Amino acid sequence: MLTLYFSPGSSSMAVHIALHEIGVDFERRLVSLAKREQFAPDYLAVNPEAKVPTLMIDGRPLTEVAAVLYYLAKRFPAAGLWPDSGVEAEARVLSWMSFIASTVHPARRIGVERWREVFGIAERRLGGRQWAVERYSIADIHLFRLYWRFVDSLKPAPGDFPGLTAHYERMMMRPAVKQTLEIESAIGFALPQ
Repeated sequence: MLTLYFSPGSSSMAVHIALHEIGVDFERRLVSLAKREQFAPDYLAVNPEAKVPTLMIDGRPLTEVAAVLYYLAKRFPAAGLWPDSGVEAEARVLSWMSFIASTVHPARRIGVERWREVFGIAERRLGGRQWAVERYSIADIHLFRLYWRFVDSLKPAPGDFPGLTAHYERMMMRPAVKQTLEIESAIGFALPQ
């Protein structure tokens, strides 16, 4: 049994999308970051880092977006979220996941200029391709969630980041993304600043 501890609009959105892409049954457990529920003793017993996502796998916690997305892609290969064309394609996914986690994700907290700068780097890395690697993968899900927050917060002109904007628009058309956004927006995006 899979249980996702999530907070709408947060990093857990990427895992939420992946679970819908896979089509597996899972339970959702809301953790309101705005209400600081991540610091409640019950949740700290699940994830001592006091953040989301946490994916419970038969009662065992798995944390960190990149690790959880990797687990889901490998555990459910029929969903096609992991490349099957060899080690180089796999390494490219890992490169994107590392870049997103270590460079893109912390940029917002540094400031708007840094946030724009790292999305400029992501734009160049994407290089006009439809997807981060040869086909749709967990790297696209992870990238989308952060660019979604950037678009929602700063509303950049489409011409500022044309490749990322096209990627965002493709992602917004995916049924799993639509389903996740519908569920999460019904709860409300109450994220801390």
